[in-house]
Amino acid sequence: MEMRAEIRSKAIDLGFDAVGFARAHLAPEVRARLMEFLAAGMHGEMGWMEDRAEQRAHPRALWPEAVSVVALGINYAPEGDPLATLAQRDRATISAYARNRDYHDLVKKRLKALGRWMAERWPGSPLKVFVDTAPVMEKPLAQQAGLGWQGKHTNLVSRAHGSWLFLGEIYTTLDLGADAAEADHCGSCRACLDICPTRAFPAPYRLDARRCISYLTIEHRGPIDPGLRPMMGNRIYGCDDCLAVCPWNKFAHAHSEPAFAPREALTAPRLAELAALDDAAFRALFSGSPVKRIGRDRFVRNVLVAIGNSGEASLRPAAQALTEDPDPVVADAARWAAERLEEKP
Repeated sequence: MEMRAEIRSKAIDLGFDAVGFARAHLAPEVRARLMEFLAAGMHGEMGWMEDRAEQRAHPRALWPEAVSVVALGINYAPEGDPLATLAQRDRATISAYARNRDYHDLVKKRLKALGRWMAERWPGSPLKVFVDTAPVMEKPLAQQAGLGWQGKHTNLVSRAHGSWLFLGEIYTTLDLGADAAEADHCGSCRACLDICPTRAFPAPYRLDARRCISYLTIEHRGPIDPGLRPMMGNRIYGCDDCLAVCPWNKFAHAHSEPAFAPREALTAPRLAELAALDDAAFRALFSGSPVKRIGRDRFVRNVLVAIGNSGEASLRPAAQALTEDPDPVVADAARWAAERLEEKP
């Protein structure tokens, strides 16, 4: 279809690495899986998922005029092993996507540029752009558009980019038809399920966010379950284990986007230095980073869990210094960490 070819070409010119087209409709089984997930409480404290579940499950419930969806992806495959820092006990591991600028800004900028071009090319055809900012089930839509499939870890897997795609969508009133949906190519592999440190997958294709390190370090606001803390290692923001182990990553090529190049200060930073951050220093260090959104208190809580897991007695003073922190969650994590590192007679 000529319109699809034009949009695809323009999207690639703007820096997108994957482009596909789908109808603004999701199959009933997608809604059923979402409702089952919510009914089981596996979304934890993410109440926004439940509040707008119907809009999430039905694109036209979000925007009744939508006819087609342009699904887009940007490759962020890291150059090295994102799990290499897990062995450095006195240092922190930050998820690969958060080691530099907030990807939302870059993806949205490119989506808006593509949207402006589409509006000029086909005037009178409204559109809306989304990048993780509205109740959009981006992974099922991306699968319908042929970008990849939802693997057993519930993330999108691409035959060309492995598990490393940032996603964005354009809803449009244009009738663009649809590309062929991508089939599931996971086969009998369960590497992503077996590597999960906290056993957050009760079954293939099912994630219990309440046990997921990404959820615990980013979305969860209160104290982290003491039973899960020892399993978190030195992961202080997000977790890449299930993504990095995917065998489809052998076809991925490292990204070439400067905004995604890891900053030295965010690659294996020292835990003791992170624990000492006050609010101003935290904001300065993570300016422009997605990490900034969780705030100093939640971040230092995560750092203290990593300190408690380090086995490094030299880090005990860093934890001890925060046992009377004004934030009770930070103080709780500090006491836990200090006790874990206390020298035993």
